[in-house]
Parts: sequence; C-alpha cells; structure tokens
Amino acid sequence: MGAGVLCEACGGPATGDRVPGKRGARKRTVKETHVARDARWDALLELVGKHGRVEVEEAAAELAVSAATIRRDLDQLAEQHLLTRTRGGAVAHGVSYELALRYKTGRHAPEKQAIGRAVSGLVAVGEVVGLTGGTTVTEVARALAVRPDIVGETTVAGGQPTLTVVTNALNIASELAIRPQIKMVVTGGVARPQSYELTGPLAVGVMNEITLDVAVLGVNAIDIERGAYVHHEGEASVNRLLAERAQRVVVAADSSKIGKRAFARVCDLGLVDVLVTDGHITAEAKDRFGEAGVQVITV
Repeated sequence: MGAGVLCEACGGPATGDRVPGKRGARKRTVKETHVARDARWDALLELVGKHGRVEVEEAAAELAVSAATIRRDLDQLAEQHLLTRTRGGAVAHGVSYELALRYKTGRHAPEKQAIGRAVSGLVAVGEVVGLTGGTTVTEVARALAVRPDIVGETTVAGGQPTLTVVTNALNIASELAIRPQIKMVVTGGVARPQSYELTGPLAVGVMNEITLDVAVLGVNAIDIERGAYVHHEGEASVNRLLAERAQRVVVAADSSKIGKRAFARVCDLGLVDVLVTDGHITAEAKDRFGEAGVQVITV
C-alpha cells in the first residue's frame, strides 16, 4: 500500500504505512485508528450541536483530514440517526431535533458557564436545591461544586452537609456525589439517553414527597406569554413538580432560548421568580419579563 493512500477510518496514512518525512515513524495500531475516528465523530457532532450544520470542506480543513474521510464519517453518523446528510455536509434533524447532551456542550458554552456562576451565587449555604438536567444547569452544579463556602477546607468533613441537592439528572448526580459536603438526592425513574434525565412515575413519586428552598430549571424555550418549555413531556412533568415544590424558582437559560417554542410546557411565568441569562437579551424582552414579575439577571 503506497504512502499516499489514506485510511478510511482515521483520515491519515493507512495502517502499515509510515508518515512521509518522519524517519522511523511507528505504525498506527487498529486501536489508535478507532480512537482517532471516535474523536473525529465527537468533533463533528459538536460542530453540528454548535452551529446546527457542518460543511464537508470546512470540517476537513478544521480536522486536518481528507474531504472523503469527512463524507464517510457523516454517512456513518447519519446511519445512526445522529444527523441528516445534505449535499456538501450535514444538519441536525430538523428545527426541534434534540441532540444528545454530550454534543450540545459546545453551544453557547461561555454564556452557560457565566450563567452557572451567577445562579450559584443565588444559593445560600444550608439550602435544599433542586436541579433539572441540561447543559446550563450542569454548569450551575459545577459552580456550586467549587464554591469555597460549600466544599472548601473550612467546611467540616463528615458533619452536616453544607448543601442538599435533589436532581433527576444522572450526570449532575455523578459530579456532585463525590463531594462529601453535599448531600446528593437522586430521584428514581427511567433515564433518557439524550439528556441523562430520569422521568416517569418513580421520579414523580419522589418529587411529591419533598420540599425545596430553590429550584433551578433548565429549559429549551421560554416565552413571556407562554412560559417555560422543554422538548420532552416526561421531563416537563418532573420539572414542573420541581418548580411547584420550591419556595423560589430560577430559570437558567441563555438568550437563544428566549422567545422560542418547544413541545412540552413546564410552567407559566407565574411560577418563575428569576431568569438568569446572558447580555444578548433584548431590552424589550427584559422589560416585558420584568412587567410579568420575573427578575432578570444578565451576565
């Protein structure tokens, strides 16, 4: 096999070839080839999650592989129903397509991290906090997990928890469960692979038996007239209960969610006390939320 032949899986020199110009370069193993392909697939899905689409030539240049390799990657991802192939690239599955959580992390990431820190500052030590799933609320959990007054050296290990967190999100639970200062309560239920959230009667049963100081809701859409929405009706049901069991409700959402629509209604604005969003919210929207009794905090 000649030195100019590209490997279908990794986009580089085929297995068994040496990289030109690098004397003694070692051969790629089959395991390395699959790792390279998986990393490339992750990168492609993150691009789709961030921009809603990806072009073959642009992706090939960014990932430093051939256009033919990117086309094969996109074909294989389309076969797994992770995206839709188009002429010259690929797009997410329609306007309301719900990309898996791990591939949504790149979308508006700086804004979500800033929102997470701001929401964390609204939580007092000793409170019981309810967290839904979603990328923005995950950033809230991460911000709570590094607050010195919650997990710092001055907190007493093995004593009373500095914070109690109730969540139906498996990824959030796994990140906070390793913090001994935080009491982690996880609802039961059936896990959704797209969001890692637990839904169903078991989750509802737990929510009916608790009270919260504050609930932090992640949403797919929030509208002044229609309220807060998510894509999945099961998640909406659990999130609604979380809000109803809390003394105050905070919606954590970047400005791309404002004025949008999604399938399942969580609650109207009468249940929402605070909206934490980024500075791209329009002045008109901010004023209208204020008129509806919702405090808007921008970061």
